[in-house]
Amino acid sequence: MRIPDLDKILSAMLKTYDGISDLNFSVGHPLQVEDYGELKPVYVDPPIEALTPYQTEQIALTLMQGNRRLIYDYLTGGSCDCSYSLNDEARFRVNIFRQQGHFSVVLRKLQADVPAIEGLHLPSILNEIAKEKTGLVLVTGATGCGKTTTLAALLNEINETQPVHVVTLEDPIEYVHPKLKATINQRELGHDFNNYPYGLRAALRQAPKVILVGEMRDRATVEIALMASETGHLVFSTLHTVDAGQSINRILGLFSVGEEKQLRIRLADTLRYVVSQRLVPKVGGGRQLLTEVLGHNLRTREAIALGEGEHRSFYEIIEASSPFGWMTFDQSILAAYEADLITEETARLFASKKGRIVRGIDLIQKSRGVDMELDSGLRLDLPENAFR
Repeated sequence: MRIPDLDKILSAMLKTYDGISDLNFSVGHPLQVEDYGELKPVYVDPPIEALTPYQTEQIALTLMQGNRRLIYDYLTGGSCDCSYSLNDEARFRVNIFRQQGHFSVVLRKLQADVPAIEGLHLPSILNEIAKEKTGLVLVTGATGCGKTTTLAALLNEINETQPVHVVTLEDPIEYVHPKLKATINQRELGHDFNNYPYGLRAALRQAPKVILVGEMRDRATVEIALMASETGHLVFSTLHTVDAGQSINRILGLFSVGEEKQLRIRLADTLRYVVSQRLVPKVGGGRQLLTEVLGHNLRTREAIALGEGEHRSFYEIIEASSPFGWMTFDQSILAAYEADLITEETARLFASKKGRIVRGIDLIQKSRGVDMELDSGLRLDLPENAFR
């Protein structure tokens, strides 16, 4: 397949829906796009009822463009990552992977404009996070929940307000930051450095004030990221974890039991914020961002150093610190429900502690003057003078 032929297909797919985030090519399925979180088929002329192994292989090889590193990664590891530009129309983050012996391809559409914290309606505390000078800041969540976009917004805030040197290590580069107050050098895995540990070690010799690590994938990356945050750098990174507690446990799990105590002390000293994200269905279509924010205080340090216990859970710590801008997922859910951004069903489904969500919803409905029915759905109608 020639590149112009592939570009024609990608361009046609992008025009099918308004909320497209991903393009999907899988054997046995038609062309597909993800529109506001829902996978939908794309009908073309002539029609493609089901992609053949040959067709997905041709698409994958065209995207690889003969790059030896990508071919090696695919053959040895079963998948590879790269970026692809569709002229001036769009940029993509590409993952090519093997399933049942066949090629499959997913292209994540990247936004052209660098987002701002206010434009994304992120919690205002992120402006304070961008002012940190040292330490480790983690943005966590499932794949596709907007971690990279949030990090881009944080870097954009730094870029607009601080004359500092920033080095990013990305796989691949998704947002290209303009020249503002900061100097941002963006390095791409495979093109500019071989692996994250090597790129991080090199970054420490490049005199940055801020380092962004695309993902803390292994022990070596975590070790160097901690060392960088301990030596006067502000380090941003991501983890595929659902909340603050799981993020701490994921990092601890990369090390041996004998190293856990020392690692907990280091984390307690360096960890500044954990921002966890989820995307849920929004009223009227689209997706609503829910956020959990854990900050840094004496109680946080104690919980990290000693582990969670009675009266020492991250949930309770965050809840007690809500006046400072911290929030649990449940608080974020109730705020979204009160603003009529999500339904009651969605609020209950994504709750961390369902009992608190139920009570919170009841209070919101009572404040709106909504009459609560009995559990049976029946009402008790009595004459006005029944109890006189």
